[in-house]
Amino acid sequence: MLPKLGKVPVQDIDQRDIRDTLAPIWHTKADTARKAMNRLSLVLQHAAALGLEVDLQATAKAKALLGKTRHQTKNIPSVPWQEVSAFYASLAEPTPANLALRLIILTGSRSAPLRSLRLDEVEGDVWTIPGEKMKGRRGKTADFRIPLSSEALRIIELARPFARDGFLFHSTRAGVMSDMTLSRLMERRGMKERPHGFRSTLRTWLAENTDAPHEVAEACIAHVTDTTAVRTYRQTDWLEQRRVLMERWANHVTGGSGQVVSLVKGGIA
Repeated sequence: MLPKLGKVPVQDIDQRDIRDTLAPIWHTKADTARKAMNRLSLVLQHAAALGLEVDLQATAKAKALLGKTRHQTKNIPSVPWQEVSAFYASLAEPTPANLALRLIILTGSRSAPLRSLRLDEVEGDVWTIPGEKMKGRRGKTADFRIPLSSEALRIIELARPFARDGFLFHSTRAGVMSDMTLSRLMERRGMKERPHGFRSTLRTWLAENTDAPHEVAEACIAHVTDTTAVRTYRQTDWLEQRRVLMERWANHVTGGSGQVVSLVKGGIA
């Protein structure tokens, strides 16, 4: 990740080395630089635990030297929910890429856990994503359950003939399907939107077409809400409420009415 520091003994790394290494991308590729800085911090902590004399404050000092990043995060363009059914219909040919993209739309999942979906993660109409595949969760991460609509189950069945080594979306080479495979599918159509944007599409549909409570709507796209303490005492992931919402979402995606959904006291109005 950081070839400039690859051959430098860890005891010799200081804030100036880190600054000089990350300065070229500090403002232009802020997310990459942040991840690299975090990785360096972990390396230094591990070295200290082994008894090596390292400066555990080197990364903090480097940040001070580099200054506040000027990079502004840009939102990933998304397909408006009013147009998603037309796009979904255009993916009718049952190729692995089309099926994977259809399943991303239907489930609101991030690309990575979906592309690495294993057949043994699906039981009945529930897909359980192992905790280690979940993004943005600190500490011990619980598994996350996604209710699968009838249409999502149909897509999984269509994809099964392409499965290999237990993975539903195996690469034609090694490993699982690349994220670029899905992005390029949309790019070749002249679209500025990308697969990750369908999470925003779903979330906006939920906000404008349902009265689902905020925490339930956020759970539909696996967003972490509330503090760790609140989540510890709240022993629910609103699976049943989400099951209803995701079935109605699938109905809209496939060209149904997309009628307004009302949730009352955890049930249907």
